[in-house]
Amino acid sequence: FIIDNINAILSINLRIKKLPLPLGLSFYTFKIISYLSDVYRGQVKHQSNIINLGLYISIFPQIGSGPITQYNEMIGDIDKRGESRVLFSQGVEKFILGLSKKIIIANNLQPLWLEVKSLPVNEISTLTAWLGILAYSLQLYFDFSGYSDMAIGVGNMFGFSWGKNFNYPYLSKSIKEFWNRWHISLGKWFRDYIYIPLGGNRRGPINHLRNILIVWIFTGLWHGANWTFILWEVYYALILSLEKYLCKKVIFQKKSLK
Repeated sequence: FIIDNINAILSINLRIKKLPLPLGLSFYTFKIISYLSDVYRGQVKHQSNIINLGLYISIFPQIGSGPITQYNEMIGDIDKRGESRVLFSQGVEKFILGLSKKIIIANNLQPLWLEVKSLPVNEISTLTAWLGILAYSLQLYFDFSGYSDMAIGVGNMFGFSWGKNFNYPYLSKSIKEFWNRWHISLGKWFRDYIYIPLGGNRRGPINHLRNILIVWIFTGLWHGANWTFILWEVYYALILSLEKYLCKKVIFQKKSLK
């Protein structure tokens, strides 16, 4: 991404060797950063057992799409993990629920979204456009949350207790609430290792707005190294900032009335 932009700006032709990257590279990276940060800040002791450290970094259910468990959250289960019939049965139930979301709902919504997407723009009616939007939104949610449920379920079967990664985000009453409910573990990671170390909201409105923008730019780059994702996250950073400083009283009053 960086090389492509340098080439476009300077009208040159730099090239880099395309190297194969391991599956789940960003998750390995986030987990290692979590471990190093937690040890550096004295929140946990360093891990002297390389097998346990390797288990935390590369536990297979989380490699594809998370959830992103932090080291200080997972070390207890690693040191004192114990399987049980209750936890195993909960894991099976969670896995079946996630698989059902993926196979029964998400996979059947995808053809509708692809059909609408393939139509010429001037041939799409308002109703068809809304059907496409709803199909894509629900397909994305049930696909992603279904995978997370399956990963959490497999973790339960092996004696790990991981929190939920999605909490009905489409029922949110604000953008902030939506992102607190969507991919919860990712938002918590960015909060704990970027937003709070930068100062969070403790150093005045200007620094707070800067921190929000930085966090969301990194969030965009995590989703994909291209301008589409960066602009998408800057858009959300602006909305969250407006919501925080201009619409806070209106949102709060509506919630209070309800």
